[in-house]
Amino acid sequence: MRQHKKYEYDAFVSYNTHDQEWVINELLPTLEDKYHWRLCLHHRDFEPGKCILKNIVENIYASRKTICVITHHYLESEWCSKEMQVASFRLFDEHMDALVLIFVEHIPSDSLSPYHRMRKLVKKKTYLTWPREEKEIPLFWHKLNMALKTS
Repeated sequence: MRQHKKYEYDAFVSYNTHDQEWVINELLPTLEDKYHWRLCLHHRDFEPGKCILKNIVENIYASRKTICVITHHYLESEWCSKEMQVASFRLFDEHMDALVLIFVEHIPSDSLSPYHRMRKLVKKKTYLTWPREEKEIPLFWHKLNMALKTS
């Protein structure tokens, strides 16, 4: 029987700095203030002076889940790709459902072709899409909160 590990964070948030405004203005206040989840954000929680890759690996493994905020900028980022690789490896390594994908922009599936790993994940996993209509936003947050509750 697997021991229940004590995590430092509920979720590591993988995002591109171009999308930081959405993360700080939408994701952070809702998940931390309303739902009281503890999030790990690179701009705030990474240990200064430590190798970035080491920070990524340690913080992903110190979090119950990894939330990937997917945009065109995310798909173009080498660091986001590394974070996705570490989170994907953890999926196979620990057999944990630890990945939550949020598509903040519409990205056609053919655009995901070069991102073989993500395309496979999207086919196998449930993912969330940021609603285009204001009235659908509360349901989005509810679904994300439920996704974070699963162990």
